[in-house]
Amino acid sequence: MNDILLKFNDFMKKKELSSNTLDAYTRDVEGFLIFLRALNISYIDATNEEINAYSQFLKGEGKANSSIGRCLISIRAFYKFLLKENKLENIPMNNVEAPKHTRPIPLTLTIKEVEKLLNMPDTFSVKGKRDKAMLEVMYATGMKVSEILNISVYNINLKEKYILCDVKNKENRIIPIGSYAIECLEEYLKERHNLNNKNSQLLFLNNKGDQMTRQGFWKLLRSYSKEAGIDKPINTSTLRHSFAVHLLQNGADMVVVQRLLGHKSISATQVYSEIYENNKIAEEYLKAHPRA
Repeated sequence: MNDILLKFNDFMKKKELSSNTLDAYTRDVEGFLIFLRALNISYIDATNEEINAYSQFLKGEGKANSSIGRCLISIRAFYKFLLKENKLENIPMNNVEAPKHTRPIPLTLTIKEVEKLLNMPDTFSVKGKRDKAMLEVMYATGMKVSEILNISVYNINLKEKYILCDVKNKENRIIPIGSYAIECLEEYLKERHNLNNKNSQLLFLNNKGDQMTRQGFWKLLRSYSKEAGIDKPINTSTLRHSFAVHLLQNGADMVVVQRLLGHKSISATQVYSEIYENNKIAEEYLKAHPRA
């Protein structure tokens, strides 16, 4: 990492971004600087033309519009930093257009597929009890994987049946948890001390007693989905998406689902209603069409 990128990284750290967001900003700008270096152009001399060319380059590399848009936001932040450092007089992004972002339809599991997945962990082992509790909590609450991995033992109240989702720089939300998740948490908590060799307050720990990473969570989720014979490209948000669709499918109010998910706008939740309606249409078609 060259000096200017290090200084930009230090500048962005002051904004109290999450480590994942900070890494994304730095990675995006680094890619742009490499692109400029190949053209033998300094970042100081870069114009709208070069930035638009980089956008097209990313598109040619198969990057999604959302990823390209994020890169352009990172590049704009980089030039705002340079402006503040008095290294240039204007930000060269007046005529740069971000590609249109179309919200993808989230992939969800059926209720039967979720049941298969949640039954995969071996609950005779500490690891299996942890995995079972973690997956049950995710499906019971619809929390993001980052939220799940940051739950403290002090954020859960099994007697009152809720979890306090405490997110930095965001409004906290209290999420109810059902009997299945509570039972699994109780079983896991009986043996959590076998993993907690570093006196951590985090609820879910990896086998070394440290905080589990997103990658670690993804690996165990992928492994269990394969064991369950689920032939869908599952990701770390699949249970969250399935939680939302299944609530609507069983009559939950849209505003309630919005609040449980922590969405600021109802429009972000609306996509789950569309999935539910599409699923319903498909089911009716299969029932009614003689050649379906």
